[in-house]
Amino acid sequence: MVAIIEQLLDAEPAIVWKTRTAVLGQPSDPDLQEQVKRSPRVRQLLSSIPATSVYDKWHGSHWVLATLADLGYPCGEPELFSHRDSILDTWLKPIYFTEFAASSKEAAYRGRGVAVVNGRYRRCASQQGNALWFIHRLGLADERCDRLAERLLHWQWPDGGWNCDKAPEADTSSFMETLTPMRGLAAHAGATKDEDSTTYAHRAAEVFLARHLFRRRRDGEVIDPEFVSLHYPLYWHYDYLGGLKALADLDLLADPRCSDALDLLEEKRLPDSGWPAERRYYTVSAKSKPGSDAVDWGGTNMKKSNPWVTVDALGVLVKAGRIRPS
Repeated sequence: MVAIIEQLLDAEPAIVWKTRTAVLGQPSDPDLQEQVKRSPRVRQLLSSIPATSVYDKWHGSHWVLATLADLGYPCGEPELFSHRDSILDTWLKPIYFTEFAASSKEAAYRGRGVAVVNGRYRRCASQQGNALWFIHRLGLADERCDRLAERLLHWQWPDGGWNCDKAPEADTSSFMETLTPMRGLAAHAGATKDEDSTTYAHRAAEVFLARHLFRRRRDGEVIDPEFVSLHYPLYWHYDYLGGLKALADLDLLADPRCSDALDLLEEKRLPDSGWPAERRYYTVSAKSKPGSDAVDWGGTNMKKSNPWVTVDALGVLVKAGRIRPS
């Protein structure tokens, strides 16, 4: 344990920041965050943002700011204001305040606005949810965040989550569409003390907890192999470590329904006390093209630790009380 922490503390500034704050429980250090801001990784991410679309995967400002929020970028930085404004302009367009009823998948795609099929809003709420989370995390929030939160509350499904599936028979929330709205509402509640955001975030948590973070309710089998593989970054995807990180935001890791996921995380620890990145959702390219990221996150290797996965795994297990950092 000591050796892997020493390795992480000898890594690049973002890894050091995550280790100190999430694993060792130390307060955030402004000088270290300034090193994160000046680091080659962060400068490359910011310089790669295209002017065309905030949602270009994965170079768009939406994704870059989400990454910066996870890396410990300093709060309230003026260089991010224009990106924040473009993101908010995108996710608060009038189209997201317009809704229409549709009786079929085809009709739902033909309409303009948010489709309501069988009484459920069919919306990719992960977009507004992620924006709400990283804008709060980066200290960039203003009154417009109230509108993002209101949209999430308005679109929430009866089971507590969200889903963009327009098929009339779809009646269960999506893990992918629920993860970031839950985190966004938790962050909004923490910043504003809004009781509705707290309540709705905890309702969303039940989507994951009822399924032990990766199991089907009807038979206990794994929902999707990707859900039990380790990745970094997740972007809009889901895996059980991402689920545990999100539930940690709500202080829910003590819920016994987290035990299966925590056990699995401990089982996947490598002999060097780290964790691998088992799969990935990116290629590396300095130029924006679908599915590419401007920086390399270490690739995949089942037998070699990935520092980004390792520091997140350690942070979760420390918060869950499964390990002690010293």
